[in-house]
Amino acid sequence: MSKRILIVDDAAFMRMMIKDILSKNGFEVVGEAGDGIQAVEKYAELKPDLVTMDITMPEMDGIAALKEIKAKDPNAIIIMCSAMGQQAMVIDAIQAGAKDFIVKPFQADRVIEAISKAIG
Repeated sequence: MSKRILIVDDAAFMRMMIKDILSKNGFEVVGEAGDGIQAVEKYAELKPDLVTMDITMPEMDGIAALKEIKAKDPNAIIIMCSAMGQQAMVIDAIQAGAKDFIVKPFQADRVIEAISKAIG
């Protein structure tokens, strides 16, 4: 059974890149969100198996959205995505419950490795 994934990033082209990598590797992208507020709403609505979440976004950043999703569903599996040089934010995200993080620009094999590891 394919795993259902929600992609959260404020850049449409980044969502497209991740979606492309996931689709080619047998994952089902069930939804996309462009900010943390949408992420929290979509998570509740779609109940995905996993979320890829950008850290830096308008309205509500990825760490705040991560905390809100984890508060409602402690079993949520979330992988953070960050640009180089955001190590402090990555540590915050892991402490807040993120399973892993992927550094942008993405390498397809790293994305698949992180997701496969996170969802077993």
